[in-house]
Amino acid sequence: MKDWLMVRSPGMSFRMDRRLPAIVLALAIASFAAILLNVGHGEYAIAVGDIIKTLFGIDTGNPDHVFVIQTLRLPRTLVAFMVGVALAISGTIFQGLTRNPLADPSIIGINAGASLVAVAVIVLFPSAPVYVLPIAAFTGALLIAILIYGLAWNGGSSPILLILLGIGLSAIAGAFTSLLITFGSINEVSQALVWLAGSVYGRTWEQFFSLLPWVILFVPLAFGLTRHLNILNLGDDIATGLGSQIEWQRGLLVIVAVALAGSSVATAGNIGFVGLIAPHLGRKFIGGNHASLLPVAALLGGFLVVAADFVGKTLVAPIELPCGVITAAIGAPFFLYLLIRNRKR
Repeated sequence: MKDWLMVRSPGMSFRMDRRLPAIVLALAIASFAAILLNVGHGEYAIAVGDIIKTLFGIDTGNPDHVFVIQTLRLPRTLVAFMVGVALAISGTIFQGLTRNPLADPSIIGINAGASLVAVAVIVLFPSAPVYVLPIAAFTGALLIAILIYGLAWNGGSSPILLILLGIGLSAIAGAFTSLLITFGSINEVSQALVWLAGSVYGRTWEQFFSLLPWVILFVPLAFGLTRHLNILNLGDDIATGLGSQIEWQRGLLVIVAVALAGSSVATAGNIGFVGLIAPHLGRKFIGGNHASLLPVAALLGGFLVVAADFVGKTLVAPIELPCGVITAAIGAPFFLYLLIRNRKR
């Protein structure tokens, strides 16, 4: 009992690991350091002290600092962090709902559905406003989720069948995405291909403020639903015995996870495996209680994408690799490791 702290409020009650504040603080410091490092690095290097001065409006003696930091690098880095947070929370929810450690928005088809509709907007409606893309991607992700959920329904939803159907529908959505790219004009197709690789290159405050409302709305909602996620993670029979409205709670959690994944894909393209890696690392730090796991996984996800963007900029400089390539290079072997480990159990 010493390891847990009971938190109560009029709207909710949950247990929080006593280690959580220290772990969250350490991850927040690491994330802030990664953000500063990423903002300062580039063809035009800027010292950390000058970055902090510029952010607080203090003159550094170099007028270029304001433009480079506030216009070019800071929005890109903040978008990377928010995308990582959103994808990590989405992956944590899907793993909890399906009781499957291999669940991830990029594996079970959610990202593929979001990508299909987003690419359709890019290719067919190139002059559409930037705020339309998250809405379109959310619609595509939600349609795939509803289709997966509907096909898996047989007097209840099977977690294993959800995964298998998601993989199959992901392949179908990917085929249609390739078809759109094949018949699109060269300018829009080039944009779509870079975007599909998963990149925050060239992201501005416009993309930041387009993603921000989705994060502000659905991240707190995800935290508020951790008690339901813990109960559903125990299995349908136990959850029913505890008086839970299983399908209603599962549907609400799916909408939250889909919204976070879809808006992230719309903003930065298909950055895979973040929702797979972050929850697993989070469980190593804090355990499986979602009230504690969700904030830890969120910070780990944000750190991972910012770090991947930094590695992508430095690995073969001056050429920049999309951060989605870096996360895939880490995530694919990790996915195979999980497959082998679960096979041996």
